[in-house]
Amino acid sequence: MSTAGKPKPAFFIAVAAVVLGLVGIAVMKCNKKADKPTVDKVDIKDIKNQAGAPTQAENPDPNSVTTVKEYTFEAGSRLPQVPGTSDYKALGKTRVVRFAINIWAGWAPIIYANGGKGPGKIWKDAKGNDFQVELVLIDNPVNMGNAFASGDIHIGWATVDMLPLIVQRLNRDPRTMPRVYQQIDWSNGGDGIVGRDNIKTVSDLRGKTVVLAQNSPSHYFLLNMLLNAGVQPSEVEFKFTPDAFAAAAAFNADKKKEISAVVSWAPDIYTLADLPGNRMVVNTATANKLIADVWFARADFSRDNPDIIEGLVRGILDANTDLKDEAKKGEAAKWMDDLYGLPAGSALKMLGDAHWTNYAENRDFFLNQNNPTNFERTYNTAQLLYRSIRVLDTKVPFDQIMDFSVIQKLGKEAKYAEQKSEYEFKFTPVANDGINVESAILTKTVTISFFPNSFELKKKVAGKSGGAETLYDPNVENTIEEVAKLAGQFGAARIHISGHTDGSMRGSADDKLVRELSLNRANAVKQELANKYKMDPNQFVVAGYGWDKPADPKDPDNHAKNRRVEVKVVPAEAQ
Repeated sequence: MSTAGKPKPAFFIAVAAVVLGLVGIAVMKCNKKADKPTVDKVDIKDIKNQAGAPTQAENPDPNSVTTVKEYTFEAGSRLPQVPGTSDYKALGKTRVVRFAINIWAGWAPIIYANGGKGPGKIWKDAKGNDFQVELVLIDNPVNMGNAFASGDIHIGWATVDMLPLIVQRLNRDPRTMPRVYQQIDWSNGGDGIVGRDNIKTVSDLRGKTVVLAQNSPSHYFLLNMLLNAGVQPSEVEFKFTPDAFAAAAAFNADKKKEISAVVSWAPDIYTLADLPGNRMVVNTATANKLIADVWFARADFSRDNPDIIEGLVRGILDANTDLKDEAKKGEAAKWMDDLYGLPAGSALKMLGDAHWTNYAENRDFFLNQNNPTNFERTYNTAQLLYRSIRVLDTKVPFDQIMDFSVIQKLGKEAKYAEQKSEYEFKFTPVANDGINVESAILTKTVTISFFPNSFELKKKVAGKSGGAETLYDPNVENTIEEVAKLAGQFGAARIHISGHTDGSMRGSADDKLVRELSLNRANAVKQELANKYKMDPNQFVVAGYGWDKPADPKDPDNHAKNRRVEVKVVPAEAQ
């Protein structure tokens, strides 16, 4: 989430230096001869294809119910009970809901639906009764959390990556436990990393100094980029500032260029990237499904006012549809300027920083188990990260704060059920040489233990002492899920999958056969992503490099390390 004037939470500041026990893997650079992959036809489960060509007759439709595996537990069945007397500010006779927001383009739908700050406009709850909404601007998350805990506001805001820390603070009282009902948006270019000209990829940050606001969406964004690039956070020197604006100012003021990169948000990232000697390394226009904004209600308020909760979800979704009209979008921007205290016309320029999520996208986010960037996976990734750096004391499962009951209910109405996802990128088939692989912004090495001379991902072998068959690689499902999450987070980028073999038969095996095996391994990963996670197969480009690119050129005979697959993220401008 990118905002204008968004101080960082004080309850985050005490976090110690980030130490994650992950192995950093350097990006390999080999000679031009080795870079040329095979494009021979291969056979995967009776489907013949060529590197970079579609491997299916039809693309999967992410909006079709046949491609969605939904959560089977009843809505609300895993949410903690809310005992005791409610402890929030009374709604009053006119039933005014106090809804906190911050300065961010994502809130345009509710600002439009409410006709500005309010209260004034009449909303309708699920039973047709009137209520009103007062939008309360609380840009500081600490202050927002205090107001939410005290009951002064009924609805709070967050990015999903912030939720684990927010939940830890609020779960002391079951009445204040958050209930997340709706995704507002995906950050769509508003957050990013700007580096000096010598920072071409995320892995180039190894050993460098990066300035950013600690434990903010910017921090989460950077950590994700580093981990996916195989860089340990301990290999990067973090220079923390109170907020993202201070980070941008520090980067800009560094005339000696001792700071190699900054993590911030719009408009600063674009202003800095345009300056001589700087470049945009990556932003959420490419990593477009990483930072999600949501709103949540107090548990006691949700228990007492389910009809109002439904009315809020409906009103925001309907406003989302209304904002397809440019005139209405301009009207919303004027209200935003007034509410945010911005110069006239500022909010209109901000709107492109967020993609507002419609009903179909909310359904996919909350209900589709196979969506690699759904609420569960996004929340669990953040929770795992914070637990790894010992910020979280307890683990709160996602289904104790996610309430998809309203989204599920609205799916029975044609008005919503007929909506289609508007945030799906359409990729056309392209051969391996149709993209500039050297322009990849990060490389993730995936270790899958392939059986020798096999490209079968789920190959079973006899157990010890003749026991029951087991998977040759018992971690393969988790590994494929990691690739799916990466590809999903970079939904606007081309994903290059390269297969590799060990050199144990170097000098005796046919080179063409070795390359074909490596290509089959890359295609096996591609097929699994398309089949299980219903991802567009055209997003992936495959190549087989045989034994030409050992994982560690200094240790080319490390056969276990060399039987691998690598995933590169190639931004649209490099295609």
